[in-house]
Amino acid sequence: MIVFRDPAEVPADFAPSVTVVGKFDGVHSGHRAVIARARVDAAARGLQVVAVTFDRNPLALLRPDVCPESLIGVHQKVQLLSETGVDAVLVLRFDEELAAIPADDFAQTVLVDALHARSVLVGADFRFGRGGEGTADSLAEYGLSHGFDVHVVDEVRAQEHGRRVSSTWIRELLAEGDVTSAAKLLGRLPSVWGEVVHGHKRGRAIGFPTANLSPDLEGFVPADGVYAGWLVDQDSAGGLRPGVRRPAAISIGTNPTFDDVASRQVEAYVLDETDLDLYGHFVELRFVQMLRPMTAFRGIDALIEQITDDVTRTREVLLKAESGR
Repeated sequence: MIVFRDPAEVPADFAPSVTVVGKFDGVHSGHRAVIARARVDAAARGLQVVAVTFDRNPLALLRPDVCPESLIGVHQKVQLLSETGVDAVLVLRFDEELAAIPADDFAQTVLVDALHARSVLVGADFRFGRGGEGTADSLAEYGLSHGFDVHVVDEVRAQEHGRRVSSTWIRELLAEGDVTSAAKLLGRLPSVWGEVVHGHKRGRAIGFPTANLSPDLEGFVPADGVYAGWLVDQDSAGGLRPGVRRPAAISIGTNPTFDDVASRQVEAYVLDETDLDLYGHFVELRFVQMLRPMTAFRGIDALIEQITDDVTRTREVLLKAESGR
């Protein structure tokens, strides 16, 4: 998959495309439905599939007071879009200059001149251009005279609830610690991604060394608690082999037993591994199920007993999850 960061980076001879445009926050099942439709269209017409997205939620610039926390960061978004089978991704920097571009100019520069779009797929609430002046209908009118058609893809709704699958709903679930339900809407396990940094090393002292993620990690951090999940090391083979998934008990919170941690920490103990050196590595933590809320314990012995139980339950949860795949 090719990644472009500016329309000017797209070669002049870039093949005609079916283009999907959106924030793609979370790259959830609703987004995947749009992309799947684009892939079918592209296959039938012998075209490429290109996803156009932004490096941040436009509201972060336009209305920071109401901008929600993103489900994923740019690194995660590009990786997840690549897994959907698109041929290229154009990640636009949403700054004041881009925000001021009239809708027709955006369509001309991005869709016509750069991507040679023959078909454009968007969601029902699609807006683009200065002040959100452009809509799916106005884009369709523009496309009539510029060689592309526009299709609005129907919303994906959860059968059990009848509610539209959305980033807002997924954020609500993660804030409650319900990573299992969030995974159903995402079509994948919710995850965070970041660099492993040095912590207090208390886990190592009691036999459960953890990989602590930097506070500037990417991804929506679920509610405080302990989770069964997976750690995927995406760096060199100095620790785990790149891309290898390992079972992990993941802790999120301020470590109330010691009461000296000022901010929330995300850390993971890789089961049965006590000598891994992951410092400086970038890892992904994938959440399967919440085991318990964060709790303060009366002493180290009680804490060790609970962590031992957490590890046992993590094995059980992951084994059950894998057998059900």
